[in-house]
Amino acid sequence: MDDLVTARLILHPMTTIEAERMVAGTPQDSDRWPPGYPTEGEVKSAEDFLNRCAHSGNSQPFGPYEIRRREDGQAIGGLGFHGPPDDSGSVTIGYGLIPSARGNGYASEALRELLRFARACGIACVKGDADHDNIASQRVMTAAGMLPAGEDDRVKYYEIVRNGATAAEAGPRTLGDAPHRARKREGAGNDKGPDP
Repeated sequence: MDDLVTARLILHPMTTIEAERMVAGTPQDSDRWPPGYPTEGEVKSAEDFLNRCAHSGNSQPFGPYEIRRREDGQAIGGLGFHGPPDDSGSVTIGYGLIPSARGNGYASEALRELLRFARACGIACVKGDADHDNIASQRVMTAAGMLPAGEDDRVKYYEIVRNGATAAEAGPRTLGDAPHRARKREGAGNDKGPDP
């Protein structure tokens, strides 16, 4: 599968070999890992991806992506889908950046590209969430075009459906309207300011 490219970023679909290196903490010379990368959340995402591959086959393009800066090729975080679309055509997303990369709009830029890719693949609905106190992550999702879709005592839910409306605005549809918890990678949007 080809990389997804934005103005400043490369979203590289993780291979099983790359995920194994990440989990083992053994980068090759070609891996451009700066200090702080991978985060615990990235390692957990790689483990989940490997488990899915072992049980149901490789889920790419609906798996994890490494976020790399185009200017220097450095890996600054990750984002991706938590698996292939469900029966209703919905996917959940997560993302995170190393602390030194936060506050530059990278997360929103990467998420906009992932949402564009999901739309091109015919995905009906993309869902995500953020803790109530994680304002920066909430701003990332809204800057990328996702809209509020409810909340519970711990998190606020966001989504975007194919026509761009929220579940409430779209009215009854074949998709399940109950919020689906999307795991964020550790450190997602935890910078001091917004990252749109």
